[in-house]
Amino acid sequence: MTTPPVTYVIAGSEATGGAGCQADLRTLQQLGVYGACTLTCIVSFDPKDGWNHRFVPVDAQVIRDQAEATLADWSPASVKIGMLGAVPTIEAVRDILTEAKLPNVVLDPVLICKGQEPGAALDIDTALRTEVLPLADVLTPNKVEAQILSGIDSLESVSDFGEAAKRIAEHGPGAVLVKGGVDTPGDHAVDVLWDGTELVEFSRPKVGEHRVSGAGDTLATGISAGLALGQDLHTAVEHAKEFVTAGIGRAMAGNTPFDVVWQGRAA
Repeated sequence: MTTPPVTYVIAGSEATGGAGCQADLRTLQQLGVYGACTLTCIVSFDPKDGWNHRFVPVDAQVIRDQAEATLADWSPASVKIGMLGAVPTIEAVRDILTEAKLPNVVLDPVLICKGQEPGAALDIDTALRTEVLPLADVLTPNKVEAQILSGIDSLESVSDFGEAAKRIAEHGPGAVLVKGGVDTPGDHAVDVLWDGTELVEFSRPKVGEHRVSGAGDTLATGISAGLALGQDLHTAVEHAKEFVTAGIGRAMAGNTPFDVVWQGRAA
């Protein structure tokens, strides 16, 4: 009987398939890890409104019901948390993590969708900081999220990424990986990990100069997969960085104004 490790994904659904739980489950499949998913929200782009997001949260009790079913069936070796997007959702996920005491929790802190009410960002930011960040083993903010969570007005260099990672870690997560990615100055995409003891840089040549949808999801889920497979954190980040860089190199173009990561095999 096949017995791959299980990663429990708590994330939103993105209708085109480029990001969210769809990207997470493809990543896990490619890396040899079984993925189970609890949906937190449903996001669909609006092609008639500049491809803004239409965001619908899943009822908090439905989130709890999904978790109950999943955790009665499986004992996850890691957890990947993506978009939560609403305070009741954050509170439900806090309860799930607290009650189940799940290992290797990787949180990709998506704070707000393009198209949501701007006022929602502050409430979500506050709830995420106080309720879920302290329960995460690894946090993977992008540059904008790192600025918000660290309180640093501008991140312009790799050393700034490191300082932001240290400040964010004061909120409780065991390790913080600031994803500089394509926003890193120069010709390399650099992510900086603060593991609680030292700063470590993970650098690869940039593949183009534009953001690719699903890249952040793929990187965070790749880390979750590595941890589920028994890798140490540095190795998991290194392998995930290689995987997402290859996926960006194989990016798919649809009719949206942005490309999406392809986690599958090269044609």
